[in-house]
Amino acid sequence: MKKHASIRALLLLALLLPMSLNAQQLPRKVKNVELISLEGQPARLPHFGDKNLMIFYVDPDHPKQNEAFTDELERNHRAAGENIYSFGVMNLKDAPLVPNGMARNIARKRTIENHATILADENRILSTAWGLGDCNNQFVLLLVSKEGELVYVHKGEISPAEAEKFYKIVDNYR
Repeated sequence: MKKHASIRALLLLALLLPMSLNAQQLPRKVKNVELISLEGQPARLPHFGDKNLMIFYVDPDHPKQNEAFTDELERNHRAAGENIYSFGVMNLKDAPLVPNGMARNIARKRTIENHATILADENRILSTAWGLGDCNNQFVLLLVSKEGELVYVHKGEISPAEAEKFYKIVDNYR
């Protein structure tokens, strides 16, 4: 009986492992999702299918995780171009200590300063739909081509080497 249970477990693992590996392969097609605007209204990802998208998917519990990287990115316009649109998405589900309304108010104030677009993800809609896995306590940098392919994903602290890798990739989409 134990032998059959072990064989079944191995077969199940053999079936699930390729699916989990495929979910992480890049590039892969993704679909536009509906999130929430800072005003609490339904909102789709801006320019999806029209421009290449650079998305900062941020846990509000760790908003400064890659502050040096994002400051350098803004200062030097390393990922700017007429074919790319950058915006932020707050991962509110993984930030239970920050009330959603308060996070939206803070983001609203920031958008006044830098005219950025910021959306809210209250239920892990983006990370679930795109198979990103656990994004809790993570700054996630995403690049989506205008063809709707997720071409770059990085979670957590961005090292100088990872930043250079990102710049090489984003140069193809500017």
